Amino acid sequence: MPARPLPAVPYDATAVRPDWADLPADLRAAITARLGSPVTWATTAGGGFTRGFAAVLDTAAGERVFVKAASLRRQRHLTDWYAREAAVTAALPEAVPAVRPRWTLTAAGHYVICLDAIDGRMPALPWQPADLDAALTAWAAAAEALRQPPAELEAVGLPPLSGLARGDLSWWREIATGSEPMPPTPPWVEKRLDELVALESALPSLVVTTGVTHCDLRLDNILIDGAGAAWLCDWTWVCYGPAWFDTASLLISAYASGLDADTLFAAHPTARDAPTDALDATLAAMSGYWLTSAEAGPSTASPHIRSHQRWSAETALSWLATRRTWS
Repeated sequence: MPARPLPAVPYDATAVRPDWADLPADLRAAITARLGSPVTWATTAGGGFTRGFAAVLDTAAGERVFVKAASLRRQRHLTDWYAREAAVTAALPEAVPAVRPRWTLTAAGHYVICLDAIDGRMPALPWQPADLDAALTAWAAAAEALRQPPAELEAVGLPPLSGLARGDLSWWREIATGSEPMPPTPPWVEKRLDELVALESALPSLVVTTGVTHCDLRLDNILIDGAGAAWLCDWTWVCYGPAWFDTASLLISAYASGLDADTLFAAHPTARDAPTDALDATLAAMSGYWLTSAEAGPSTASPHIRSHQRWSAETALSWLATRRTWS
């Protein structure tokens, strides 16, 4: 299977963030005091699309932690996300391979979350089979642990993916009714618009479940440690939904890498109870969402987010067209 063009900017270089030295002095002092030892080295995270501070901090005491921080005044959406991440990750079952929070802090007009640091790297595109196998294995373990979520996690308050699919992942319908302009698309899309709407419209009923899923599983939310095991990061958008939804989302980049994404999806444990149209409905809904988002104009996030959205949409559409022999 031929590989598709890869993103112009590697996923480990998409971030535009402040460095440790850019943080206000009183904030650095508060973080240092909470760490209990001076910071001797800071490695800013290169991946991601938010403009919040995110870095691995090494201390004079020999500790290594991952710290995120955002302004309560200028970046309130980020502080809300970080607070939610802290609550969710603290409540994840032990079997889920994810970092846990050590502490949170409000100081100098900022909200700070400190998590365990993983000595690892983000997978590169094209996917190497060993890295992808590690990621899929980690996700299988997490998904199994989340089939019956613990009460502590449910107490955080989790939205249903069905509601998100109905409200946020229905852009082909908006395009078909004229409420949203048709974004730049491959030539075949217009003549398949009714089918795209039908697939997208099926998704809300397909994702109703009592299990929990990550809801944002992609290459840049994964770390591979020195032993070759994968860790799953950024648990901000967890919701009630089937794990196969995230398996499909993750495998979009595997399809772009020239790997047999159809076989990988079908063989994954999370797909054992996936409805017939689960994969196609996910690809249709996500492609519509990404395409319209890519046309939304400048963003306050990383300038690379629009190209990421367009690349993801085009890749998802290509995979869907191949599966359904559309042209």
